[in-house]
Amino acid sequence: MIPNGIRAAWAAKKPVINGWLSIGCPFSAEIMAAQGYDSITIDMQHGLIGYEATTLMLQAMNASGVTPMVRVPWLDPAAIMKSLDAGAYGIICPMVNSREDAERLVSYVRYPPNGVRSFGPTRANFSAGADYGAHADDQVLCLAMIETLEAVANLDAIVSTPGLDGVYIGPADLTLGLTGRRYRTGFDREEPEIVAAIQNILHKAHAAGIRACLHNGSPEYAAKAIGYGFDLVTVSNDVRLLADAAKSSVAATRKLIGQTTAPVQTQANSGY
Repeated sequence: MIPNGIRAAWAAKKPVINGWLSIGCPFSAEIMAAQGYDSITIDMQHGLIGYEATTLMLQAMNASGVTPMVRVPWLDPAAIMKSLDAGAYGIICPMVNSREDAERLVSYVRYPPNGVRSFGPTRANFSAGADYGAHADDQVLCLAMIETLEAVANLDAIVSTPGLDGVYIGPADLTLGLTGRRYRTGFDREEPEIVAAIQNILHKAHAAGIRACLHNGSPEYAAKAIGYGFDLVTVSNDVRLLADAAKSSVAATRKLIGQTTAPVQTQANSGY
């Protein structure tokens, strides 16, 4: 089986830079995979992506050598097992709130006797290697998202779950879960109580011998997170990167031609 690049980076004591895909398009996945990320995650939870598109995106990324992961929609054995069979090298699962949830997650990722995953690695046998079944449990990553008040309350029990490789923090939901709508939604938290909560999750994970991962909105915050000690950082996503690049390009063009705002479209010139 082709080794998991994320595990290899961690064994070499290197942080992992992870990309994020929310657009259900194999070509955009192929483009992102060629940009130098260590790993890329396909987002089936909030991304506009179903299972068939996920499989095509995994195929499109294969040539780059980037390590592919999938964030599944929920703690659902069917979605988890099918994503692994399609060739994902890691599962990020949202809304893991208890030790029982974490145990169920691990069981869906591992084959018996370590879990209850059904055997049928339809594409993984080709994309990962014909000996996939013998090595998958040692190579595939199992990451539980910590993003709710309940999960924080049960943190010690979650991080000590046998077979769990790490936790993945979603700062937007974590902030909502801990403080309601007191603060803005989104990533790159600066509020002292949220930063303290994020660092507490990091320290608890490391104390339990597992990895800690953080979703970020900017390279600057991702670098800060690595400085905190995070093992994997996600930097933005394809939607935001496309929007920011397009906005910057348009703004630069308007500046060069001396135009400060977009012209007002009328029905005659709008193409309708």
